[in-house]
Amino acid sequence: MEFWIVLGVIVLIVLWLFGVYNGLVNMNQRANQAFADIDVQLKQRHDLIPNLVETVKGYAKHEKETLEAVIQARNAAISAQGPEAMAAAEKGLSGALGRLLALTEAYPDLKANQNFLDLQAQLSNIEDKLAAARRFFNNAVGEFNAAVQSIPAVFFAKSFGFFPRPFFDVGETERVRLDAPPQVKF
Repeated sequence: MEFWIVLGVIVLIVLWLFGVYNGLVNMNQRANQAFADIDVQLKQRHDLIPNLVETVKGYAKHEKETLEAVIQARNAAISAQGPEAMAAAEKGLSGALGRLLALTEAYPDLKANQNFLDLQAQLSNIEDKLAAARRFFNNAVGEFNAAVQSIPAVFFAKSFGFFPRPFFDVGETERVRLDAPPQVKF
């Protein structure tokens, strides 16, 4: 009789471990999927940038340094791997894009160009989708990290290969820009 009780307890513990492991796998996959969503939005953003640069180039030929900085930042963002490196590269790209878009104030013809306005609207739309994808990813990572660092998973998560994941941090200046209400000028 004792043998069956011990065997029953062992089976329950093994089943419980399977449940915890499967929960960690599901949360990890959710974070992977969320990161893939960020990657899709970043690819769309990266594909849009050359068109934006070419449009600006036609109006602002002597702004070569700004245009080259945007292209270099885009190339760095494309080659970045992993959430931390990608976040750092995207922070640099956002700064370069901000300088590029600021050129419109100095070039009224560019500001009125329909192609530029369309590209700017597309970029704004992608930025909104990207912000949502970042929030979803960071939420999924937060849930995963909490599960990995909570009892009982904390005792065996590392042995199963589950480690806390980094958030996709865009930096303080980008966070302030994303949190700021939109400004309308007439």
